Amino acid sequence: MKADPAVQRRLLELAEVDAELGRVEHRRRTLPELAEIAAAELAVRTRRDAQVSIQTTLTDLDREVKRQEKEIDAVRAREDRDRGLLTGGTVSPKQLTDLEHELATLERRQTSLEDDLLELMERREAIELDTQHAGVELAKAEEALADAARRRDAALADLDTIQARRDAERATLLPKLPEPVLALYDRVRKVKGIGAALLRARRCGACRLELDRSALSRIAAAPADEVVTCEECGAILVRTAESGL
Repeated sequence: MKADPAVQRRLLELAEVDAELGRVEHRRRTLPELAEIAAAELAVRTRRDAQVSIQTTLTDLDREVKRQEKEIDAVRAREDRDRGLLTGGTVSPKQLTDLEHELATLERRQTSLEDDLLELMERREAIELDTQHAGVELAKAEEALADAARRRDAALADLDTIQARRDAERATLLPKLPEPVLALYDRVRKVKGIGAALLRARRCGACRLELDRSALSRIAAAPADEVVTCEECGAILVRTAESGL
């Protein structure tokens, strides 16, 4: 395959552009902010779940408090009724004894219910503090997520700028390269990652291996317009005064 030496040197420009485009793509996939966002999203979900769990517990406690208060009100109403009967003077001695016994039972029941209600209110106060703490922790997690997302977007915008510039350079270079040379370049790049490299000091710029004497003799004997490749990696080798031939 033949190509003017100037054309071959343009392959180095193309290789440099493609190398940076490759770095841009790698950077897109490996931005540290992506891992931060994944961790922050998990933290937000965990804290939201915790907040929902605490809120559910608080709702259950409120329901239990209302039930307890209703029961206490019912006991107090029964006590008031019985005391009214006692003071009314219209009950028989047997009924009087029964009422006194029932009042004693109701008083014990009320005391027990009020103790239970007090315990429920103390638990509710503790859960309310947990709710406030969960809200603070969720807000922190959401802010960490938003911050990581902002930094990711800024990094992606920078990468978009670099890619747009390099894409434009690539589009300018492609028409200046013969189709057969470009096809060889693309084929090697697809397999090896680098399609063309400078031969410098008898070393391939793609695979970094030093060429042996026979390979160097072959390349040195080749006409300047002949496209030569590295025997190790297949990259097109561009010869210059730095090649050491």
